[in-house]
Amino acid sequence: MKRAGKVNKSGASKLCCNSCGKSLRVENGILMEDAFEATKEWGYFSGRDMEVHRFNLCEECYDKMVSQFLIPVEVRRKTEVL
Repeated sequence: MKRAGKVNKSGASKLCCNSCGKSLRVENGILMEDAFEATKEWGYFSGRDMEVHRFNLCEECYDKMVSQFLIPVEVRRKTEVL
């Protein structure tokens, strides 16, 4: 997760959505709402050779982004959590 802003009194820094800037709720160092985190390492034959891009989206911004896709996101259900 991208940490934005200054470290607060408890020693934790804010986690923010890169799209809307919303601060994601953290309590006692634990993220209390889920977010989409993406990391892309660009390779050769792109305009971004050797760059690493990383961003976070709150659930609302993720929903807005994927609703614009012509081909829907593949969704699979998990039957157990490890």
